Amino acid sequence: MRTNTEGLILKEQNIREKDKLVYVLTRKGGLVRAFVHGAKSFKNKKNNATALFCYSKISMHESGDAYVIDEAEPIETFFRLGMDIEKLSLAQYFSELCLTLVQEGEQSEEYLRLMLNSLNFLAKGSRDNEQIKAITELRLMCIAGYMPNLIACDKCGEYETNTMYFDVEQGLLYCENCMSASAMLPLEIGLIRAMRHIAFSEFDKIYNFSMPGEALSDLSFITERYILSRLQRNFNTLDFYKDIKQ
Repeated sequence: MRTNTEGLILKEQNIREKDKLVYVLTRKGGLVRAFVHGAKSFKNKKNNATALFCYSKISMHESGDAYVIDEAEPIETFFRLGMDIEKLSLAQYFSELCLTLVQEGEQSEEYLRLMLNSLNFLAKGSRDNEQIKAITELRLMCIAGYMPNLIACDKCGEYETNTMYFDVEQGLLYCENCMSASAMLPLEIGLIRAMRHIAFSEFDKIYNFSMPGEALSDLSFITERYILSRLQRNFNTLDFYKDIKQ
């Protein structure tokens, strides 16, 4: 059975001398594993179209528990990412998040749209890296069904106090009067409003906010803590990005 789709290459792995295995975030079929025969040959037109972070039109057929890519034509290559090691490492972290969260056969339009927009902003440098990181982390978690309760205090329903407290393990919000556990993170109301914007805004508006650099770093710290706590795992690509950034 042949499938024609559009997809973003999230990972590539060399197989033997000339072949490779790629993991593709497709528009509607979720995450797909696909072999590219002869990909290492300079004469092979599929080489560039199946490179890491290339968004391409792909034609493939099923082969066992994976696919074989027959034809591929690049739509966007995001080549600028390779010119900046910090941006490249952050993009690799986004890919690892998708590889963890997206399932084969899952409706994946929102995942793909988010990844393409984040990579585009990252490559162009039109948003702060920490802002893109926070948006991608939190919105990916929301799409995957891990949306935190950011509407109001989970106990009394208070919408806002000057400082709110966020339980990163449960994804719950508490006001000043209801905070009880020392493990909860105190957040100024500006950070809560930014998180609400990322989680609840229409897609074409989620990147449209501004904060001072220090506040963006705090926002990135919170969304990162939430991911690591909820998924209960570490990400080597995140560790590498933080090493590069420091």
